[in-house]
Amino acid sequence: MIKYLGSKRLLAGRIVEIARALPGVRTVLDPFSGSARIGHALKRAGFRVVASDHNAYAATLARCYVQADREEVARDAERLLRELGGLRGSPGYFTETYCIQSRFFHPKNGERIDAIREAIAKKGLPPELEAVVLTSLMEAADRVDSTVGLQMAYLKQWAPRALGDLELRMPDVLPRARYGKGEAHRADVLEMAACVEADLAYLDPPYNQHSYLSNYHVWETLVLWDKPDVYGRARKRIDCKTRKSPFNARATIHQALHALVSTVRARFLLVSFSDEGFVSRAELESLLQSRGHVYVFAHPWKRYVGAQIGIYNPRGEKVGRVGRRYNTEYLFLVSPIRLDAALASFGPSRDAAPSAPRRGVDRVTV
Repeated sequence: MIKYLGSKRLLAGRIVEIARALPGVRTVLDPFSGSARIGHALKRAGFRVVASDHNAYAATLARCYVQADREEVARDAERLLRELGGLRGSPGYFTETYCIQSRFFHPKNGERIDAIREAIAKKGLPPELEAVVLTSLMEAADRVDSTVGLQMAYLKQWAPRALGDLELRMPDVLPRARYGKGEAHRADVLEMAACVEADLAYLDPPYNQHSYLSNYHVWETLVLWDKPDVYGRARKRIDCKTRKSPFNARATIHQALHALVSTVRARFLLVSFSDEGFVSRAELESLLQSRGHVYVFAHPWKRYVGAQIGIYNPRGEKVGRVGRRYNTEYLFLVSPIRLDAALASFGPSRDAAPSAPRRGVDRVTV
């Protein structure tokens, strides 16, 4: 799968473990599906997943990894990928924008991306098959990019992988889940929360100012293939200036979270958040208590790559020191019933926080 800031890949096992421990859970709503890693892991575990995201590239990843079933698409997808993988490069919008005006990809790979994407656009494929093929193209491009994982900037010198050859591979499309066929949507989160009834809602909202559309604008353009006007050194889509999420602003995130928690139609909630977010742990616990008992799982988490390599000015000179290299990722489990017995095997026992915990809040340090 693609490199993705905010991906909960390392927490996927714990999230699946929690879902399995909850009584009666068969359908899981994932309305911030992002890279689709968690939806994919839940589907592999047998759950029926309903995934959604407001970005087109993320909805496409979910359509591949959550909605599409291997037994229905694999044969046609493998044939198409062999055909598309044999196309010669043909420079176009993608090459000019992301290889010449900027340096996200080497021109030899940009030309092949142009040719393959134009061919896909002309085929008029069924949505699930198209999603599998587009996911293969995104992942192939991701393996030969020249970034540190975000599309806010690119490296001054070509990354060694950028000089390799683009290769289409069949994505890890799973068979249909035990509890039924999944769904993938491109929709507003509150719309999904209001119209989908699930046993468990996994909520992983943006928690600070970093916009996923701006961070992965190249994938958005590759999927939509709308060849938009662009701006800045990173050649971002012009709609990066206008397509804003209320979860990305300190002034609006509290209201957005309150609306989401109040609206979502699920018996259990599992909320992923960070101590680097605009909302504090105490504030989030207080909000979630309106839905039931709250259990908190804390996980040490290595910070984004910028915090590892340091702070540099435009001339490449190191000019600052990073404050910390790790933060804490939280999973807040909300249940209408006590779950002490069900969670008894989850690592260390629950201990009170340094300050007296609120009624209804249990803490687990993992």
